[in-house]
Amino acid sequence: MPAKLSTHVLDLTTGSPAVGMEIELWSLSETPTQLKVVTTNADGRTDGPLLTGADLRAGDYQLIFKIRDYFATRGVNATFFVYAAVFFRVEDPNASYHVPLLVTPWAYSTYRGS
Repeated sequence: MPAKLSTHVLDLTTGSPAVGMEIELWSLSETPTQLKVVTTNADGRTDGPLLTGADLRAGDYQLIFKIRDYFATRGVNATFFVYAAVFFRVEDPNASYHVPLLVTPWAYSTYRGS
């Protein structure tokens, strides 16, 4: 399996994929640099991996999930959590990293998936 970084988002208030959530990917190695801005599709995933191959380098990264904006488009006033900022480290650029987010307007959880 080729090395990659991927994510997906599940909306636990509906028990379904979070369609249309904007996500920013940042590299935090040396100077913080925004690498991508993506939006989740009908499956709550991005259209393809966030990083693959030579673009996936060892170092620190951040995913910013725009929680409030997502729930606002669904008519939910989610003012407590504005963003979920997930910081993680890629130690082996030849491995695959999957960072899912489980979210409600009042809580979120993440883990290293497979």
